[in-house]
Amino acid sequence: MILDPLPPLNSICIIRLSALGDVCLALPAIRAIQLRWPQAKLTWIIGKAEYALVGDIPDIEFIVFDKKAGIRAYVSLSKMLRKRRFDVLLHMQTALRASLVSSLVRAAIRLGFDQARAKELQWVFTNQHIEPHPRQHAADMYMAFAHALDSHESTLRWDIPVPVAANEFVRKHLPGSDPVLAINVSSGPSRRVHRNWYPERFAAVADYAQKVLGFTVVLCGGTSQEERAFAAKLVENMETPPMNLVGKTDLKQLLALLQRANVLITSDSGPAHMATAVHTPVIGLYAATNPYQTGPCQSLAWVVNRYPQAVLREYGKPVEVLPWGIRVHDRDAMHLIELDDVIAMLSKFVQHHPSRNFLSYGPL
Repeated sequence: MILDPLPPLNSICIIRLSALGDVCLALPAIRAIQLRWPQAKLTWIIGKAEYALVGDIPDIEFIVFDKKAGIRAYVSLSKMLRKRRFDVLLHMQTALRASLVSSLVRAAIRLGFDQARAKELQWVFTNQHIEPHPRQHAADMYMAFAHALDSHESTLRWDIPVPVAANEFVRKHLPGSDPVLAINVSSGPSRRVHRNWYPERFAAVADYAQKVLGFTVVLCGGTSQEERAFAAKLVENMETPPMNLVGKTDLKQLLALLQRANVLITSDSGPAHMATAVHTPVIGLYAATNPYQTGPCQSLAWVVNRYPQAVLREYGKPVEVLPWGIRVHDRDAMHLIELDDVIAMLSKFVQHHPSRNFLSYGPL
């Protein structure tokens, strides 16, 4: 669906404040818009943490909105935008906070989600909507914004800059060319703990990867105490300790690390989409969320998917008859992913990717 009428576009404002995964999922749509409207000035209002990942992309003006600043963030943004007007606003986030930010942006066309997906009253703050789609991956959902602006691009392109210093950091910790398995230990904030797999099982996979498949295993993750503790327990359960970089990388170093890795294993998390952005395959572990909605969009063939079983257990109905993307809140849902499931998927991945510099260990 293309907006009708669609005037020539010289200034486009984008709102996608958070989170890391969604910023990565939305970026190909923004890249497509750059190709279609090269003369347009793009202004992206973005969160502080997310800016650290993508804020050095050229030809985009970034305005950082720091939610921790409270009302001062809105006042500052209002002053900054008071005398500006845009041809179109792309309102790519349904959170009420993002809609309040959108109210400070003056634009003739205010494009948001279709009403079925415009949660938290987002539709009140927009006057145009992307085409409805009841069962769609988030990457395709964001790309619908580009299509509404007459982009016919279908190739997903990220091109997030990786600084020389970040690559040097990775070379220091992972010299040589041995195959690397990265394990992202956690889905992040404690409110997402039900998405996490288990340190004992991760440890067994890591030992297998090192001893049988010849990988160098590196652990990655955020700086929270919960993630550090998770990593420590994982290491404690291993026979051969991995390289533990949990809490020791900034976002650019993490991106460079994921680019160096041959494959990433992770549950539903931002790094799953960061790895996708640098074309590193992802073995995703999904039970609490729908991988066909929010999984690593270029690695869905490698997902260990127990979401249908988890949905049936929690709601008593098959996933096909329930709303798309319905969440599972059972803290034990990830138990449905067995150790053998992940080892089998990793072994299958190795067999199907001989060009990714794996060592030859014969039949698995």
